[in-house]
Amino acid sequence: MRIVNRRNVFSTLCGGALAAGTVLHAQKSKAPEPQEDLPTIKVDVDLVNVMFTVRNKNGALIPSLTKDDLNIFEDGKQQSVKYFTRETNLPLTIGLLVDVSGSQETLIPQEKQAAGQFFDQVLKAKDMAFLISFGADAELLQDSTSSSRLLKRGLDGLRLSTSVGGLHPGPVPTSAKQKGTIMYDAVYLAANEKLKNEVGRKAIVLITDGMDYGSSYKLKDAIEMAHKADAIIYSIYYVDQRAYYGRGFGGASDGDLKKMSEETGGRLFHVGRSNSLEEIFRQIQEEMRSQYALAYSPTNETRDGAFRKLEIRPNDKTLKVQARKGYYSSK
Repeated sequence: MRIVNRRNVFSTLCGGALAAGTVLHAQKSKAPEPQEDLPTIKVDVDLVNVMFTVRNKNGALIPSLTKDDLNIFEDGKQQSVKYFTRETNLPLTIGLLVDVSGSQETLIPQEKQAAGQFFDQVLKAKDMAFLISFGADAELLQDSTSSSRLLKRGLDGLRLSTSVGGLHPGPVPTSAKQKGTIMYDAVYLAANEKLKNEVGRKAIVLITDGMDYGSSYKLKDAIEMAHKADAIIYSIYYVDQRAYYGRGFGGASDGDLKKMSEETGGRLFHVGRSNSLEEIFRQIQEEMRSQYALAYSPTNETRDGAFRKLEIRPNDKTLKVQARKGYYSSK
């Protein structure tokens, strides 16, 4: 598939093998050029990095845990934590992905306003954000920047994207060969082309009614690439049910959004009368500023690219940990 790009910074996606796994493979020390009679010493260490939040039984964030308050397991085997901290100032890269398919037409103005406020509030000096709209195509409206002014200008470019003709296009394409809402493709591309090579904390904020029509990639591909990019997905379920009335379809669903968010350590939010889009953005901001980070060297040293299951268990059983479900080992 080809990605529409106004500023020529998104590359064309041609398929092929997926990117390397999300284990951070770092050469901790590398000796200078060896002398003729001296040995060369290299130390290679694999570190698995996990960002997570912890809440009590009432849903309040817990900000004061230490590494002695929890244990981490990989494929059921306990691991030794080498690094643990509360990350409130680590640089943050956010990708905002906005659904502009036919079913979202009436919601776009509110999305522009709320997202602009979000960028004003969340971006700090070292933080970056980019903006992608998706419907029949995916379009990079603003490349990574720390400027809320440029991001707001990108938001002004949000416009309906549909392959269905007529004055009032419906939420789904009229032909199985047409694209209507390439949600999976947008998530995959944001993770692979924009976040995979970034450092620090990385998040995708996805605003959509959760429906996908015509993506080249599948749900599992989008989740896998988010894992490989170490990206957390926050899904915002925002739907205008009137867009589906009388069209013979069951309406929108949040099932795929829930799966993407839970698998990557994020959360699913619903926009409603008691939970506005502005309030949801505030909750996401609070959560991203209240994360813990831990790192460990896995006891399984096999580099086979396989998926490894992760579980963080707090000693206090009343606490709930929100973290990604696993990672892909390096090859």
